[in-house]
Amino acid sequence: MQKTLRSPRHVRLVQLIVDKRKEAGLSQADLAKAIDRYQSVVAAIESGGRRIDVVEFLDLAETIDFDPHEVLSQVMSVRNTKARNR
Repeated sequence: MQKTLRSPRHVRLVQLIVDKRKEAGLSQADLAKAIDRYQSVVAAIESGGRRIDVVEFLDLAETIDFDPHEVLSQVMSVRNTKARNR
């Protein structure tokens, strides 16, 4: 399995989260306060330097108010750079 950090799918996920946060009119500091984290944690997520686990992703979706299914569908449409071995 290839590394996921900074993979095309990870980059797309981060891009969508940033877009959704901005569309909601939230700053990184606003989001950090709402999820009880430091702003630096949000910055690390948005810079692509930190992975997002499923539970954290769902918390972000609820806080920012976006449909997690829609975002995941868009992420899934991104092709991996390497073919999967099955």
